Amino acid sequence: MQYKLGKLPARKGAIKFELAHYLNLPTLVLPKTFGHQKLENEWQMLGNDQYGDCVWAGAGHETMLWNLEAGKTVTITTANALSDYAKVTGFNPNDPNTDQGTDMQVAASYRLKTGVVDAQGQRHKVGAYLAIKLGDTTLLKQAMYLFGSVGIGIEFPQSAMDQFNAGKPWSVVKSTVEGGHYIPAVGYDAKYIYVVTWGKCIKMTWGFFKKYADEAIVYLSEEMLKNGTSLEGFNLAQLQADLKAL
Repeated sequence: MQYKLGKLPARKGAIKFELAHYLNLPTLVLPKTFGHQKLENEWQMLGNDQYGDCVWAGAGHETMLWNLEAGKTVTITTANALSDYAKVTGFNPNDPNTDQGTDMQVAASYRLKTGVVDAQGQRHKVGAYLAIKLGDTTLLKQAMYLFGSVGIGIEFPQSAMDQFNAGKPWSVVKSTVEGGHYIPAVGYDAKYIYVVTWGKCIKMTWGFFKKYADEAIVYLSEEMLKNGTSLEGFNLAQLQADLKAL
């Protein structure tokens, strides 16, 4: 199968704020293996098998995962993902020329101001979004651990499509880049980052990430919190109180 891509080229500096400026946790002890990827039993395509809405399919997966972390169920359908794709880009499923993909920063701004829609017609906003410097893998792990997931944009090689179809992890082999793709990173271990794409949670080697990732965003969502605290003990109210005390 040749699935769709749909991330527009990265724009350096498009996201003005970086996580490194706000998160300095040198004493945070990270687990060697982490991930909530098993919370979602049935990842869906959300239209990305037919259309270049990977940024919106990823947003749907992230939103459902955050809510599952907090013990809540939110359903986002293919129609929901495509409706947000259409609102932001002018996509029309009846006109292939409008299926041109999405800029990650533009989508993040929409998620902050408007929010993605679910099957009940409710909107799910993020509280903030921050860029992650690609070379800082420790910060990437911290972001996944504290905030549930990280949105990664990659320059997608044809070899990765072949590996996906063969059920193999994404690893670096000689190949040509076919376009841009968006994937939520939801876990890691020493060898792999666990990412969601085309209805599955798959493995991506750290070497693949270092070679092909061209942007990464962490979203801060209150929906992942239960009684104000995440599964990892991140306490929003305490953070707000500490900031007020500065």
